[in-house]
Amino acid sequence: MTQTAVRRRPTLALISSRLLALLAVLGPGFITANVDNDPGGILTYSQAGAKFGYSLLWTLIPTTIALIVVQEMAARMGAVTGKGLSDLIREEFGLRATFFTMMVLGVADFGNIISEFAGLASGMGIFGITKYLAVPAGAVAVWLLIVRGRYKPVERILIVFSLIYFAYPVSAFMAKPDWDAALKNTFYPATWTSDPSYFVMVVGLIGTTITPWMQFYLQAAVVERGVDKKHYPLCRLDVIIGCIVTDVIAYFIVVACAATIYHSKNPEITDVGQAALALAPFAGKFAALLFAIGLINASLLSAAILPLATAYNICEGLGFESGVDKRFSEAPIFYWLYTLLIGGAAGIVLIPKLPLLGIILWSQVANGILLPFVLIYMLLLVNRPRLMGEYSNSLLQNTIAWSTAVIMILLTGALIWTQITG
Repeated sequence: MTQTAVRRRPTLALISSRLLALLAVLGPGFITANVDNDPGGILTYSQAGAKFGYSLLWTLIPTTIALIVVQEMAARMGAVTGKGLSDLIREEFGLRATFFTMMVLGVADFGNIISEFAGLASGMGIFGITKYLAVPAGAVAVWLLIVRGRYKPVERILIVFSLIYFAYPVSAFMAKPDWDAALKNTFYPATWTSDPSYFVMVVGLIGTTITPWMQFYLQAAVVERGVDKKHYPLCRLDVIIGCIVTDVIAYFIVVACAATIYHSKNPEITDVGQAALALAPFAGKFAALLFAIGLINASLLSAAILPLATAYNICEGLGFESGVDKRFSEAPIFYWLYTLLIGGAAGIVLIPKLPLLGIILWSQVANGILLPFVLIYMLLLVNRPRLMGEYSNSLLQNTIAWSTAVIMILLTGALIWTQITG
């Protein structure tokens, strides 16, 4: 009796095919979540590890859950309605509400874009490249990528940029952390302190994760990619993967700084580039180099996406044509706005002795003012049967979403108060 030979695929080919299938799923959700780890976010995570060691790692679990809940709603609304969040706010709540939202969002985003170019200047400064060369070159590069590109190729390039964030886990492992202490603090707060700065850092870690621009950009990108109800399950997987990956990266940034800078004589970090330089004596020059490369990558990726998100939001809200797949002549307001945001932010960073930290601070306050409105708008829209039909939130989804919204609003209010009062 002869036995039919079974052809087995080589292990390497099987792994490659599964990796390609996973990469095919990645898109707006993965990109949006990773851009959230911008220079401001990296600075916050670095400060958390440098000042409090592993003790704040527990905050990243509720943060990830909150991020998934909010991002999933934005993506679902885009897939079901075929409209961006700005479009829906204008149609459902009127032009006055839209104008207020767009004005505050524009101010907050412009401050954030300035911080991205400030992060680029800081990262390139580690390699001895002056900001007067690095910032203009970076601004031109991201402008050409978006204005001269088309959606699909641009999305692939942005995904590749997002994968460079994995330099941070490598840096963390090279720092040789105390994994027992790290894991213990991940699942419950092993150490509490009455230090007011501890609470401020908790608020900062959670509050910096969900920002208004993310919801507007994600929904607009889902619409431009052409995701509909049929393809939404893959889009939802993209969102979930993106949210988990971005907070895993954040986790390793905290761990890297906790394992090294926390034990130094001066754990205070006031500039994101300091974190990379401070790693070198403890984890080696290669670990510091990877950290710096991650910072430069984060700055460039954020500098490309944030102005794009702002241009999407304002053009949608005011009824102008928008989209990376459109040519300059087809969407002139969209592209001119994108150009002015990049050029203006890069130009401001080049001004000598400008108080960049103050600008970044007040952009975060503007984000905080807008976030409650955005979360409430989203929850009201996603629960309208006329818009969402059977894709409206379930009771469980509403319970989680409203709880997330209330907690985020309270934390944001606390963050604004601590920032205003110093």
